[in-house]
Amino acid sequence: MNTPAPGTLLIADPFLKDPNFKRSVVFICEHQAEGSFGFVLNRTYEHSLNELIAGIEDLEIPVFCGGPVQMDTIHFLHQYPTQIPGSYKVSDDIYFGGNFETAISLIRAGEIDLGRIRFYIGYSGWSSGQLDDELKEKSWITVNATRKLLFHRDTNQLWKEALRHLGGDYEMLVNFPLDPNPRLN
Repeated sequence: MNTPAPGTLLIADPFLKDPNFKRSVVFICEHQAEGSFGFVLNRTYEHSLNELIAGIEDLEIPVFCGGPVQMDTIHFLHQYPTQIPGSYKVSDDIYFGGNFETAISLIRAGEIDLGRIRFYIGYSGWSSGQLDDELKEKSWITVNATRKLLFHRDTNQLWKEALRHLGGDYEMLVNFPLDPNPRLN
C-alpha cells in the first residue's frame, strides 16, 4: 500500500529520527489534498483522563499522546457509532469523536468496554503533500489497520506487532537497533 487512506496505519521506519514519531504507529483518520491527520497509538501520556478533565475524577482512564499538534485538545477513537452521536466513520468498525459527555456517561454506566475506546491528547497532522513526501522518502511503512492493532493492550509492543503483522522481510525490522551506526568513543 502506497497511498494512505482513512484506516491506514503508518509504521515508522526503524531509523526515523523525529522524536515525535520514532518507533511509532499512527492511525490515519483523514488523508486529503489539503492535508492529513491521525493519532499516534503507542505513546502513553503521563496523565489519565480524570487528571485532565474536570468532573470525571472517578474515571481513571489512560490517555495517549496522539501527536504534537494541539496538545490542549482531547480526542477519541471507538467502536460505538450508534451509542455515541456525532461519531465520524474512519473505517470499518472504527469511529472518531462524537459527543464526549455521552461517551463518559456510557463508560460510567458500564455500557462501553474500555478496550474499544481510546482517548488522545493532541493529534498528528500533515500539511498538503507533506505525508506523501514522507512516504516517498520511505519514512513510513503502511498497512491497513486492524482492531487488534488499533486497540492493542501492550502499546510498548505495538510497533513490533505491526511489523510482524506485515510478515516477510518486515519481521526482520523488529530487531533493528535504534541507531545502526553508534559512535565509537
